[in-house]
Amino acid sequence: MDTDVYYKAVVPIGALYAVTLWLGNTAYLYISVSFIQMLKALMPVAVFTSGTLMGTETFSTNTLINMLVVTIGVMIASYGEINFVLVGVAVQLASIASESTRLTLVQILLQRRGLKLNPFTTMYYISPACFVFLTVPFVFLEAPRMAADMNLKFEFWVIGLNACMALALNLAVFLLIGKTSALSMNVAGVVKDWLLIGLSVWLFDAPVSSLSLEGYLVAFAGVCYYNYTKLRASAPKEDPKDAPTKPKEVELLVEEGRTGGK
Repeated sequence: MDTDVYYKAVVPIGALYAVTLWLGNTAYLYISVSFIQMLKALMPVAVFTSGTLMGTETFSTNTLINMLVVTIGVMIASYGEINFVLVGVAVQLASIASESTRLTLVQILLQRRGLKLNPFTTMYYISPACFVFLTVPFVFLEAPRMAADMNLKFEFWVIGLNACMALALNLAVFLLIGKTSALSMNVAGVVKDWLLIGLSVWLFDAPVSSLSLEGYLVAFAGVCYYNYTKLRASAPKEDPKDAPTKPKEVELLVEEGRTGGK
């Protein structure tokens, strides 16, 4: 990768990734884990909006209605949230907007520029830029508070274990997509969201109202339908000329499309 591509394409992605991480972690200081997971249901809406504006997604009325259903569900969940903190919601929404823009730029980087990058090489190029941008809020906002707190105990093993878990997560995502498909990753993400909501209630006694759960169920149904339409759109169509003579080959092609070609 030459220097021009790195500074024009990779550095902005690294900056957005840093913004996503910092704002996403800051949101945990204001709102509960369960409510954050409900707000994250807006990610397909944000990706669709940024993709449409940048030309990576095709505008569709059906998709727009689908995104409106997800948005209404999240709004109901937010209205029913017991510990609603406007600052935390705003920070989390900004994190979602930053992440959706980053994902769109990654798609542009891989498709329009024709770069062949797997998740490992992508992190190899993006992580240094992300680290540099994360040092800015650390130096000016977090480091002074840490230095002034005499009771702070910096546990290196906790940070190290956290880093190992993050690496293991990225490896697991790469292996899951490689062995199955991106749709399986989306389904696993939905299951993860429900587990996090349940663990938040169980471990931290986070209050979740019935109205919030009902709103999240609406958003959850919208996200599931969106994943279903994406699966149908990506599935290869049978060629009627080949179907009578080569049924087995057509069946294998369809199965390959469902499993992401692996």
